[in-house]
Amino acid sequence: MSKTLAKIAQELKGTDKKVQLVYAFNGTGKTRLSRAFKHEIDPKQEGDDASSELADKKIIYYSAFTEDLFYWDNDLGQDAEPKLKIQPNAFTKWVLEEQGQELSIARTFQHYTSDKLTPHFSDDFSSVSFSFERGNQEPEPHIKISKGEESNFIWSVFYTLLDQAVTILNVAEPGERETSAFDQLEYVFIDDPVSSLDENHLIELAVNLASLIKLSQPDLKFIVSTHSPLFYNVL
Repeated sequence: MSKTLAKIAQELKGTDKKVQLVYAFNGTGKTRLSRAFKHEIDPKQEGDDASSELADKKIIYYSAFTEDLFYWDNDLGQDAEPKLKIQPNAFTKWVLEEQGQELSIARTFQHYTSDKLTPHFSDDFSSVSFSFERGNQEPEPHIKISKGEESNFIWSVFYTLLDQAVTILNVAEPGERETSAFDQLEYVFIDDPVSSLDENHLIELAVNLASLIKLSQPDLKFIVSTHSPLFYNVL
């Protein structure tokens, strides 16, 4: 790159465009750009993204850093009940504990994977396990899903959060909104939400995301980066 990531982040911030698309090959710094842009928008939260209150955030983003909020407990002792652990963070706390959107997350996840693959959240939403329904209608519990399926699940959590945010912000008067959690939100940065999707689902994801962006208020700005020419062109 001839420009630094900080310079590119400043240029992204300096435009009045509602949507900016960034196409770049893997390994050129798209994920690091999401952090540079976040620091440009809201530097006071640096190092405290997960724990700070959702209502304080001017930007939410999906990237490899988002995926790091989820990690596997493989039950190495018994090798029987692997589960995906959820680090405490403002995003999942709001969408799961406060809004109870686990069914919406499950539907989105199954749409992009299989309706036989079902996530099961723990009572305190600190982890999620997965079962798979076999041909005999009996589910196989506690399976470990693939890395691609894991990415799709995490995207489903983020997309549900984003859908809720857009719906709430579409109420013009802040005092009439069901929550003030997104009153400070100005930007959404999405980096490559296309892991392991086939072309049909990739196109559908792009169309669904574009539709959600169109529904959002003009003052909520989006930056979307990708290495996929198909996703870029459809979006």
